[in-house]
Amino acid sequence: MKTGFLGLILHAHLPYVRHPEHESFFEENWLFEAITECYIPLIGTLDRLQKDNVTYRLTLSLSPPLITMLRDELLNARYLKYLHKLIELATKEILRTQHEIELQKLAQFYLAFFQNTLDIYQNKYDSDIVGAFKKHSEQGALELITCAATHGFLPLLSVSETAIRNQVNVGVNTFKSYLGYAPKGIWLPECAYYPGVERFLAEADLEYFFVDSHGIMDATRTPRNGVYAPLDCGNGVMAFGRDPESSRQVWSSHEGYPGDYDYREYYKDIGFDLDFNYIAPYILDGEIRINTGIKYYRVTGKDLPKELYSPVNALAKAQQHAQDFISKRQAQIESLTQSMDRPPFIIAPYDAELFGHWWFEGPHWLEQVLRLASKPDNAVQTLSCSDYLLQQTTHQVATPSASTWGDQGYFSYWINETNDWIYPFLHQAETDMEKLAKDLHRLTLTPLQVRALNQAARSLLLAQASDWPFIMKSGTTTEYANKRITDHLARFNYLHDSIRKNRINERYLTALEIMDNIFPDIDFNDYNPNKYHD
Repeated sequence: MKTGFLGLILHAHLPYVRHPEHESFFEENWLFEAITECYIPLIGTLDRLQKDNVTYRLTLSLSPPLITMLRDELLNARYLKYLHKLIELATKEILRTQHEIELQKLAQFYLAFFQNTLDIYQNKYDSDIVGAFKKHSEQGALELITCAATHGFLPLLSVSETAIRNQVNVGVNTFKSYLGYAPKGIWLPECAYYPGVERFLAEADLEYFFVDSHGIMDATRTPRNGVYAPLDCGNGVMAFGRDPESSRQVWSSHEGYPGDYDYREYYKDIGFDLDFNYIAPYILDGEIRINTGIKYYRVTGKDLPKELYSPVNALAKAQQHAQDFISKRQAQIESLTQSMDRPPFIIAPYDAELFGHWWFEGPHWLEQVLRLASKPDNAVQTLSCSDYLLQQTTHQVATPSASTWGDQGYFSYWINETNDWIYPFLHQAETDMEKLAKDLHRLTLTPLQVRALNQAARSLLLAQASDWPFIMKSGTTTEYANKRITDHLARFNYLHDSIRKNRINERYLTALEIMDNIFPDIDFNDYNPNKYHD
């Protein structure tokens, strides 16, 4: 008998990285790796569940930059080239390891994995991953939701209402243009909430969002049901809180499932281990060692020599961990029902890229969790937030506290000594964009001026992405993060000055439109603050 609900939410996002000006570009591999190890395995999971008539509900947020990149012809072509290179490398590995039987079996495993990936991507779904997710959404098992336009960190952009409104509205409109319908929910970037953002969500007809546990527990009123029922922010927009127990079981570096010794070791890749001349055709520009995705070893244990990976043992362990996860949710539900005035709703949100990329067996674990939850002999039923809101129509009213799901739970990871320099420039650019839109909206503009204004809005949105301050703080590819911020701001400032002086270089503008071709339907007039007060 089902006595409680489980909401599994995956947040799929990558920063907008697209460089047509280069033959190849390292950071584009972020997308290619995620497609190979995360998105296509997830689609495979959904396909198998559908084939077996498994009843489940799963929620997936697709950020606008990710949707745009997945639908980009240039990136699709580059991904196919990337995938064919992996197939070629795996084939070579089968020959290289012919005298090492166990290694050769793993090489054969990877060849089959890459070939299956190619089959799903190119043959089954015609290189359309967004379309694959849309299919499962239309069939009722998958709920798709949106995110802010460029994953902007909303609390630190909130000095301008127009900035927040455009991050939200462009996110919603991008979702509509690619999926064909309006999203009901939104993933606030970094789960970053500040009191008042719900007003902009309501304007965009969004029904719900997610916050970390302390966002609910430190709300303006003590939540009667803890994080196991949403709060109405006072305007009908619902805040769902993350369950710390289910999060810890997956996220924790000490007790989380992905650290199990039988799982594949992420950090030991043949791109770094094999002879340079042999591996050179498969690394960056034949010069810089990078991950290839072929990894022969398992986690094994701390400070121990790495042992060979066994896919069979790893999948068996994922099955065990899925059963453990469901058993713990059942125990949780049984305990919670004794003190709650409604069935508990356990919200378990994760970065989608954890499943398959960082945790290679993650998609299999997820599939087994959904299969086990569908069985009638346990207390758990998977549900989307939209489903829940149809069942429960009365909710406690309170305002969540400012919070994120990042380190320390608040804003310090996105504003600190490594990245605080960016915000005066971002705020000034926002002010300049709003003034441009306000000053020019009543004038008769040429098509060239409109193009320049719209491109300036794109550059501003791209500069606001939360990914770059995050990378600056984490210390990975910081040079690239700094360059992305400065490049987008430089493009904005160039366009702003060109528009003000009415000296627009069409050739250069076209180049910017080609490089940053996101948000084709953007309208600079949306940056006029008077538009919302007339």
